[in-house]
Amino acid sequence: MRKFFVAGNWKMNKTIAESRALVQALLPDLEAIDNVDTAVCPSYLAVPAVAELCLGAELKVGAQNVHWEESGAFTGAVSPQMVSEVCDLVIVGHSERRQLFGETDETVNKRLKAGLAAGLEVIVCIGETLEENEAGQTEAVVTRQLGEGLAGISETQAASITIAYEPVWAIGTGRAATPEDANHVHKDVIRPLLKKQFGQSRAEAMRIQYGGSIKPDNAAELFAMSDIDGGLVGGASLKADSFVAIVKAASMVDIIKKESEA
Repeated sequence: MRKFFVAGNWKMNKTIAESRALVQALLPDLEAIDNVDTAVCPSYLAVPAVAELCLGAELKVGAQNVHWEESGAFTGAVSPQMVSEVCDLVIVGHSERRQLFGETDETVNKRLKAGLAAGLEVIVCIGETLEENEAGQTEAVVTRQLGEGLAGISETQAASITIAYEPVWAIGTGRAATPEDANHVHKDVIRPLLKKQFGQSRAEAMRIQYGGSIKPDNAAELFAMSDIDGGLVGGASLKADSFVAIVKAASMVDIIKKESEA
């Protein structure tokens, strides 16, 4: 399975000019790495400028969120149809959207369905807080978020979905989950839930990204794990050299794996 890296959440960072400059710096190096998939998710205002730069390139462009209605009196919101005109994919359910803007598993599900209906690939974010982690509730939280977030989704639709496990306590804190702990959640919690809903074949083909303080110095260890299929990269994606270093580290892990299996 090709790993998938999203320079994921530029969040409310980078002006239009800064976003263009970052993508121009990223493109030559990312285009030279042919065994992984990559995407960038700038702020809404920068999306058209970035999409223009990426025409004809392998680098995909995504939006950081989307509303579920096609149109209407929803000041400040952006519809799936608007996003699909310029984007390949969209992120839904990011922890900051849940924590700061009151999004719920139900609204994540509505955004997911709307994004899929508009022809977008969708990254669905799930993950527990520090308090939930320390209380031993990781499995319960992930199970609830995944079950309610993917409610009503078919096996065919699942082909366009990536799951991003982002332990909230590891986002922007410099504290990453250990590779073994992250892989445990991917392999022993998330993948079995996907198998139960979509069947073994589809579940094994679905990519489960890790998000949470991914850096060049922990990338190789993380992406050597059996069920970590890429990364939703936050702060380290705001600089071209660090994001490229992460992608290169994962690329080399896959090359070494294939050579050892040959």
